[in-house]
Amino acid sequence: MTQFGSSRVKGPLDGRGVAAFLDESVFPLRLGVVARSGWPLVVSLWFVRDGNTIVCATQASSPLVAALEGEGRCAFEVAGCSPPYRGVRGRARVAVERDVDLEVLRTLVERYLGSTDSGFAAWLLGRPSPEVVLRLSPVELSSWDYRKRMCPGDVSA
Repeated sequence: MTQFGSSRVKGPLDGRGVAAFLDESVFPLRLGVVARSGWPLVVSLWFVRDGNTIVCATQASSPLVAALEGEGRCAFEVAGCSPPYRGVRGRARVAVERDVDLEVLRTLVERYLGSTDSGFAAWLLGRPSPEVVLRLSPVELSSWDYRKRMCPGDVSA
């Protein structure tokens, strides 16, 4: 077992491997919380790694924000849906912060869309509702990587 910040890391990736996987992945992060209704809620969000934290953005009025403000803990997963399967999942404490000047949202738009020049990017950045940052501080991480098992002859996988 290795470390990623202060969190424990299990699986084939060590802390550096987890960081590299998160940096190269443009899969949305799936975030799970228990909503105020008591039912599970799973939301897909764009993310970026910021040191030993994972940062997402959403609208302040989101039911997700209400759930996180009441709970402060979540589970998450970053993984593709196509073989060969690999990914990172974990549990984290979450801080909800203001997205001052839409700095985080702009970073996410550039990461996932390539620039802020599209109509969709303009719509995201121009909404009147305030955006918030969800800062995930993982306490436990696990990884999996089935590339060798699923593609044994393909060294590029």
